[in-house]
Amino acid sequence: MSLSLPAEPPRARSLTGVLPQLIASLSGESDWLAPATSAVVFVVDGLGARNLAARAGHARFLSERMGKRDVGRTVFPSTTAAALTSLLTGTEPGVHGIVGYRTRVPGTDDIVNQLKGWETDGLSPHSWQRAQPLMEREAQAGRPCFVVSRAEYVGSGFTEATLRGAEFATARTVAERAEIAADLAARHPGALVYLYAPDLDTAGHKRGWESDAWTTALEDVDGAARTLSDALAPGVGVVLTADHGMVDVPRHRQVLLQTGDDLLEDVRHIGGEPRMLHLYAEQGAQDGVLARWREAESGRSWILSRDEAITAGLFGAIVDSEVRERIGDVLVAARSSIAYYDDRLEDTRAQKMVGQHGSLTDDERAIPLIRLGAYA
Repeated sequence: MSLSLPAEPPRARSLTGVLPQLIASLSGESDWLAPATSAVVFVVDGLGARNLAARAGHARFLSERMGKRDVGRTVFPSTTAAALTSLLTGTEPGVHGIVGYRTRVPGTDDIVNQLKGWETDGLSPHSWQRAQPLMEREAQAGRPCFVVSRAEYVGSGFTEATLRGAEFATARTVAERAEIAADLAARHPGALVYLYAPDLDTAGHKRGWESDAWTTALEDVDGAARTLSDALAPGVGVVLTADHGMVDVPRHRQVLLQTGDDLLEDVRHIGGEPRMLHLYAEQGAQDGVLARWREAESGRSWILSRDEAITAGLFGAIVDSEVRERIGDVLVAARSSIAYYDDRLEDTRAQKMVGQHGSLTDDERAIPLIRLGAYA
């Protein structure tokens, strides 16, 4: 059957190419970017290109510097764990193996959190994430590499899995982090600097991207981007980008999966995130699960088997054999403004989230690629 998946824009630049292009620019070999003496990638978690365009009046600095060609595409699933790993390794989820927020360890009944569960779920940062981080590769070659982020991320499993090899600097506010990033890039010629701002995403999840709290956080990001631009030494280039965009899902649009629901028949485990479920079926029941979900939910979600998703290239051109079994037997990617929750769980705090992401829509996958400094 035809899956009617959204088409990729022609010549769209992928998040996976950003860091390789920054590195190439340091030797004057990038085909995206002008040569630079040092390079900064400024990642604003949750800043979709469409979210930014809709609130352009609250981000005048960024909006004035964002042209039509300054829009890229994040990976699928459009979620932080998968996208940041793709950015920081230059590979797709089918290669690095981080195929969503929560996934099953093949051959077990263990569902692991690939963003925050490295320590509690026993994931190895050096083997579960299967691609070499670009920071590690560049540091081993002698390049100064730095991460500027929040203090709570120092030494975390996800940090080790994606950013090992870089020297860590911390500050509380995004403006302070921007100043530190500019200083590091100036004092260390040839440096590669990763500047991270999770503040916008946090506000969006809690209040929604259409909230006053999100708008205030966007104004802070816009001010930090201006601060960074003003502080750049001559020759330093910056690309500001994001891991995903965001859609708001009000409480009445939540789909609560409850005991006795036909959709849960023969579903052994649910992974992924509310807008992109990985369904792991009982042995031999995959076709039945796929058929039930298609009949009930295809009007508002894309429903795919594992093989269909891989053939469609959703996880990249290559899906390694070790990664294949991490992917759900059935994938449910929301098309309309809904989110699916397993209401059987004791902990229902996640149902309080308003801002959501993970699926295939342009609102979630279109991201800014704004060039500053030497790249402008």
